[in-house]
Amino acid sequence: MNITGLAILGYGLAAIGPGIGIGVATHGLCTAAARQPEMKGQLMGYFFIGAAMSEALALLGLVLFFIA
Repeated sequence: MNITGLAILGYGLAAIGPGIGIGVATHGLCTAAARQPEMKGQLMGYFFIGAAMSEALALLGLVLFFIA
C-alpha cells in the first residue's frame, strides 16, 4: 500500500470518531428533549456547540489528508 492509500485509510478512520460523537450527542438531545420538552431550545444550543466541535476534528483530519 502506497502513501496515498495510507492517507485515505487514515482519514477514513479519523472520520469515524466525529461521526460516533455526533450520533451520541443526537441521542442525548432526543432523550433529554423527550423528558423535558420546555428545555429544547437551550438543549439545541448546547448540541450545536458540541456538534461544531466534533466536526472540527473531522475537518482537521481532512486538512491533514491533503497535506500528507
